[in-house]
Amino acid sequence: VLKKQLGVRDLKQIFSTLSEKPVASASIGQVYRGTLQSNGKDVAVKVQRPGILSEIALDLHVLRTLTPIQTILQNAVNGVKTTQEDIDTAILLVDEWGRGFVAETDYRLEATNTISFEKAMRQRGLDAVCAPQVVPDLVRDTVLVTEWVEGTRLDRDVSPDVPRLCGVAINAYLTMLLDTGVLHCDPHPGNLLRTTDGRLCILDWGMTLAVPNDLQYALLEFIAHINVEDYDAIPQDFINLGFSPDGVSAERLKNSGVTEGLSFAFRQLSAGGGPKKIQERVKAEFQDRYGSELSDVELQQAARTEMLERMEEQLASEGVDVKGVTNIMEEMSRRNRELFALPPYVLYVARAFSTLEGIGLSIDENYAIVQECYPYLARRLFTDRSPRAKKALRAMLGLSEDGEEEVTASTTGNEDKSTSALAVVQAGTAAAISSAPSNAAGALSPAKLIEMSEGFASYTAATADVDRDGAGQSAAASEFAKLLLDPKGSTLQDILVDETARLGDAATRAAIRAALVDSQAAKAAATILRTPKDIIENSPLNSILPSPLKKALIDNPADLPSLLEKLVELNAEDERVLSSAIELRDALVARTAAAPTSTDNDNKNNGMMRNAFATQLSDGASFIPSMPSNPLDNDTINSLLSDPKTRETLTEQVVPGVAVLGRRVGAGLLRRAAYRADKSLLLPEETRKALANANQALADVIDYKDDNNDDSS
Repeated sequence: VLKKQLGVRDLKQIFSTLSEKPVASASIGQVYRGTLQSNGKDVAVKVQRPGILSEIALDLHVLRTLTPIQTILQNAVNGVKTTQEDIDTAILLVDEWGRGFVAETDYRLEATNTISFEKAMRQRGLDAVCAPQVVPDLVRDTVLVTEWVEGTRLDRDVSPDVPRLCGVAINAYLTMLLDTGVLHCDPHPGNLLRTTDGRLCILDWGMTLAVPNDLQYALLEFIAHINVEDYDAIPQDFINLGFSPDGVSAERLKNSGVTEGLSFAFRQLSAGGGPKKIQERVKAEFQDRYGSELSDVELQQAARTEMLERMEEQLASEGVDVKGVTNIMEEMSRRNRELFALPPYVLYVARAFSTLEGIGLSIDENYAIVQECYPYLARRLFTDRSPRAKKALRAMLGLSEDGEEEVTASTTGNEDKSTSALAVVQAGTAAAISSAPSNAAGALSPAKLIEMSEGFASYTAATADVDRDGAGQSAAASEFAKLLLDPKGSTLQDILVDETARLGDAATRAAIRAALVDSQAAKAAATILRTPKDIIENSPLNSILPSPLKKALIDNPADLPSLLEKLVELNAEDERVLSSAIELRDALVARTAAAPTSTDNDNKNNGMMRNAFATQLSDGASFIPSMPSNPLDNDTINSLLSDPKTRETLTEQVVPGVAVLGRRVGAGLLRRAAYRADKSLLLPEETRKALANANQALADVIDYKDDNNDDSS
């Protein structure tokens, strides 16, 4: 086969050495080890078994023939009547498996997939993961030659960095699923190697799944909603993911009770431990619910009875005559078939991530794959500027959606207002400033912000390098600094700039109020100003003094404290912003206090990451600056500046980034001032508009768009 495919009479023309027997099997082929005659490199030679396509076709024919019988028997065991739709769905799944198996026979496609993955990982800075280098000149229909990778199966390796590589594997597969759009669908333990230099190598790219862009964002939103336990959003996610047939509404899905079941399932998955630990936790919950003295069979019966009661309640709420339904389970099954469908792609996603979970559980019995998804999610949402990703990030941070619709709805009905400078002011603020309780929602969660920052750091440090000599930590620090200071901006930067402007506004008002309203001196001054009015009103002079004179000399000074108090009154949003700032400060102080004391060795890589980061890369490390044990004297500063990379970072990223960030914060404060002016009830309308437009115009001048930095396209 090799001679025919490679077009040679003697294999020594290509290989100086070639093993006589296969060194490994490759599902539909066999792998030999050889050495190239041209450059002496060791290679893996994968040869497809002759006639394998015919065998696959026969197997699929048998499966398609037996599938209807298997479906009928399975439903009969579960007490459910089989419909033609059940059989059609089962056959569709068999066909999808068949598509994957047939695609595996195309070694040219496998070579393309391997090369594309390697290129994609390099472009995204995931240097801790790789694929074998393909030898393009030796790719044929049934022969594939790649570099020989020295390594050990991930599930059998005993190196201390294997937990980190499990995290790398999860991040790599999430990147494929949600970013590159080509998912490796055969991650069995034999295809995941720990290389001798501490990287993860993924083999065998014959079976892959194409993931369209819309599906990627639907999955991203679904994962984000699960993470923050926003189960009310899940029904719409199900529709976006294709889990429901056309015509099924989110409201109908919600009424079906799917959110309750999902919340229970994902709560169990998040706790980790795989099926074994989940079974133990469920049993414990059942014992608490139904009685610890019950046997396993009695517990199952009690749970089944309650489930049937809930099903009856659900059917009754939909107007179904429960007494007329002979089999509640069958009726609910029929209704579920109307509401839910299983997209074929789920088979491959489930296969990939269940395999990864199995490897993780073999290393740590409490492994939680749902938690391992968090670092990728944090990085993706921090860096993706698409509207759907921004919306998901705001939801995860506890913020409301961009306030455009809310602001439009709160306008006074002037149709021209949508194109005025004032409309821009309102759009520039994420939520209306109001004392109404409804607007108190959408508060930035400091705990979630810190948690996501740690996830971002964990992802970058774990995947950027093998983390020798702190290289992964340095990469994480650099990436986070770039994210915050990038002149082009980022979704996280947008949110932080907005919250900083809100905080500056609220803190200024609080400071003014403390000095001019709440202080003892201010209260004394207010009493002095009000005293003449109190005296005059209770004396004969009240009717003698001319009204204009009384208003100018008595009433206006007396009303000044109340006017000032209203002007700097803190509303619900101000209180929320100040409370969040205090919470964030306390959280940072607590983490900094808990950080280990820096040593001279720590200071070599100190600056943005704590040294403890290296020990928990796959779990998410604390991304909190640690303070150097010694002050930054001139010698230390000169030493830092003597490093070419440090100087390059300062001149190309930090300095321009700080300048742009400063402009954006300043513009944000001006927009807040414009919004305050527009909402003020103490100023005449013309004055309000003039102040609002002036502040907005100045903000636009400060926050100008630099064409060289504009990546909005």
